[in-house]
Amino acid sequence: MNPGTYARLYGPPQLTPRSEGTGVVVLASALWALNVASLAWLPFLVAMIALWGAAEGAAVGGLVLEFVLIAAAGAAALTVLAFAPGVRRLSWAGRLLLTGALACPFTTGLAIASWIYVS
Repeated sequence: MNPGTYARLYGPPQLTPRSEGTGVVVLASALWALNVASLAWLPFLVAMIALWGAAEGAAVGGLVLEFVLIAAAGAAALTVLAFAPGVRRLSWAGRLLLTGALACPFTTGLAIASWIYVS
């Protein structure tokens, strides 16, 4: 056996430097931070409405179920997109950037619309 092949197979792992640019990672992180901040408002709003409705004696199960179904549908759509064959060829940071860029207008718009509706 070639000594170089033996060393590569059975030697200590050699770390390879990441080829992803830091700009893509920073941009993806900023988009997902905006998504998480927008989505943090919505469960709080639904929980407060459910609490007020339950204290008043109203049925609030439909509201909570509707919110859960919308969130599950959005998460499923992003998961299907992230694991599509064309997208899987992208780097990890590229996939995060793509899904964050597609989710950002929806989540931010939903948070702003709910804020305006409640105000």
